[in-house]
Amino acid sequence: MVKAIFDGVVVAESDKVESVEGNQYFPASSVKKEFFTDSQTHTTCGWKGVASYYNLNVNGKEVKDACWYYPTPKDAAKNIEGHVAFYKTKGISFA
Repeated sequence: MVKAIFDGVVVAESDKVESVEGNQYFPASSVKKEFFTDSQTHTTCGWKGVASYYNLNVNGKEVKDACWYYPTPKDAAKNIEGHVAFYKTKGISFA
């Protein structure tokens, strides 16, 4: 079981993560939605497609664009469709 943890709180956990480019992509159903709000940020990856982002809110602490997902990934990235990845550089740890 892989867990994404912020400020001592488990914000996602699953035994079915996808690993891509050193990032763990969690199934969307394993993400605890009460800690997330939609972000207006979007970026583009040449082989994965357009990414959307979520802000993270835990214990009164907000982390903007803490995680991302590809709503409609390109064919080469279909394995991460319906999955969410977290930035390690924004205080999120994994166990």
